[in-house]
Amino acid sequence: MSDLSGFPITTRWPAQHPDRIQLYSLNTPNGVKAGIMLEETGLPYEAHLIDIGADDQKTPEFLSLNPNGKIPAILDPNGPNGHPLALFESGAILLYLAEKTGQFLDPDQRYETIGWVMWQMGGLGPMFGQLGYFHKFAGREIEDKRPLDRYVAESKRLLGVLDAQLQGRDWIMGDYSIADIASLGWVRNLIGFYGARDLVGFDDFGNVSAWLDRGLARPAVQRGLMVTAKG
Repeated sequence: MSDLSGFPITTRWPAQHPDRIQLYSLNTPNGVKAGIMLEETGLPYEAHLIDIGADDQKTPEFLSLNPNGKIPAILDPNGPNGHPLALFESGAILLYLAEKTGQFLDPDQRYETIGWVMWQMGGLGPMFGQLGYFHKFAGREIEDKRPLDRYVAESKRLLGVLDAQLQGRDWIMGDYSIADIASLGWVRNLIGFYGARDLVGFDDFGNVSAWLDRGLARPAVQRGLMVTAKG
């Protein structure tokens, strides 16, 4: 049996199945990436809900795994060379699991696919997140609407980039890949939780809309969206 006792996070969130990948997450747009990927690959895993509303991510135990205090994070008891691997950052987790399983990262499109993952992490996620803050959360009370206008415009631009990439293809790289897994949760959140469908003119981006529907129809995606849901 794998020994994870050297990882303090397991004292707060004990591993009932220490031979499986341990997932620490919540079903936020970043958090669902790891759950979807684990479901898509079929790797055995055990999920632990990290309640960011209760500041679980700020506890010493969680910070021992991810000093940045963000979800998701994983602990793989069977990492490279058979040694346990603690890993954080959703993009790094997607890349690691893709290489571990040989799935959803075509070697012939490796760097282009990674490029689209980085595009999501550096652009799509941060811009959509800021739009959500200024449209739905505390930022909406700010009288100066220039920040909101800025993030609306940038979100529209990014949707246009994605829409153009999807022209004539079902998925970002042609075949389903970690590029799609990286972005699905964020686009879903934009028009769902953030309520910004009309604000960004989402229905003008027909390729993105059809891509989102295809992605959300995948059974593994449906499961992955819920593995670390609260309640």
